[in-house]
Amino acid sequence: MRALFTICFIIGALLLVLIGCQNEVDIRTAQYSVNGQKVYITHCQNCHGEKGEGLGNLYPPLTDVKFLESNRQKLACMIKYGATGALEVAGKKFNSTMPASNLSAVDIAYVLTYINTKINKGKDIFPLAEVEKQLKNCQ
Repeated sequence: MRALFTICFIIGALLLVLIGCQNEVDIRTAQYSVNGQKVYITHCQNCHGEKGEGLGNLYPPLTDVKFLESNRQKLACMIKYGATGALEVAGKKFNSTMPASNLSAVDIAYVLTYINTKINKGKDIFPLAEVEKQLKNCQ
């Protein structure tokens, strides 16, 4: 009986350790997402909506995963320097201006991660190094 108790205790302790230990990627994703939510609420939510749903025909939704994936290399530049011209997002055409922002590269990485992981339930973060590289190549 004592051996059974010991085995159960060891298994329980191992489960607690496994559940309690998050890998570095999970911790970094959580950090980026939490900080990104703050940036999103302050700088993006007024136009793109609380859940990224957009605003009618004025501002596009941020829930079109296909658009975000195919434009991933442009997103940091769009946020930093704004965007003009026609866009097709979620099957709708938008032709409004997105103003430039004063966001830092790390804030852009945070907000893009929030949009991807929380609004769109994705897994990928936007690492700071990727955002910095995009910003150096903006046209």
